[in-house]
Amino acid sequence: MPAIKETEADQAGSEGHDDAHNEVLTSQTSVHKFKNDLERFRLTSSSPSRSTRNSTKAGHDNVTERSFKRKSIVGSDQSKPERSQSQSPAKKQRKSSQYAPPSKYAHLSPLTDILAPNLICVFIGFNPGVMTSTSGHAYAHPSNSFWKLLHSSGCTDVRLKPEQDVDLPRLYSMGNTNIVARPSKNAAELSKEESAAGTPSLEEKIRQFRPEAVCIVGKGIWESIWRWRYKRAIKKDEFRYGWQDEKESMGKSGDWSGAKVFVATATSGLAANLKPHEKESIWLPFGQWVKQRREERARDVDAVDDPASQ
Repeated sequence: MPAIKETEADQAGSEGHDDAHNEVLTSQTSVHKFKNDLERFRLTSSSPSRSTRNSTKAGHDNVTERSFKRKSIVGSDQSKPERSQSQSPAKKQRKSSQYAPPSKYAHLSPLTDILAPNLICVFIGFNPGVMTSTSGHAYAHPSNSFWKLLHSSGCTDVRLKPEQDVDLPRLYSMGNTNIVARPSKNAAELSKEESAAGTPSLEEKIRQFRPEAVCIVGKGIWESIWRWRYKRAIKKDEFRYGWQDEKESMGKSGDWSGAKVFVATATSGLAANLKPHEKESIWLPFGQWVKQRREERARDVDAVDDPASQ
């Protein structure tokens, strides 16, 4: 059989078919490549990178470790017993650093009491200072405001000098004594026990001379008397300046109700916790009472001397 010779048309048709076939293959290849790229993109987006996974894992481990440490610390604190007060070291009881033994001022003489029976009042100080003991007169230091307050409050009609203390009973029916007899530079050189222990002898003096009232010259003196009477320190709400309750009268005996108690301020120049006008306001009621009692006594004397005036 003779070979069939391709015509140009057949060749053209064959080339067109090949081209179409090639286009189909190319299109299929592109689609396949696109699908592969799309799959890789999906996997990349949905799966974290190695560095991200490592970072996340490290963060999780750190959080877990911190939580474990925190629980361990809390557990340790809860299991650790609290220190009780009994476990704390005891504080040593020490005397005031300013305390001075009696031997330090043994060369000084005690101050003589100025007392007489039936006085209107007796002033009670802490103890004689060095200048007072040296001079032999009460409240002798220039910075002490005792004599000034006596005058401004009305206890005296003129301002007396320390050396006139001996005239107090005769001129004004007043006297003076102290809770502690031995001299010192200041009250801080006395122990609290020593100050409180002076109360019984003080009570005995008042019982013997029987004044109408006693004036405590300073809060610290009343605290010492209170400590002796009640075996404890006075509470803040228990202290007050001025007249005290009747039960606090001093020198009581079977036939006498005792001397009324008025607590005034300290007059030492070292006692600067109150201003001068504050001290004067505290002293004033006592001075007015003393002045009134002196006038009443004077009228009673005049009435006795002149019966016709009654």
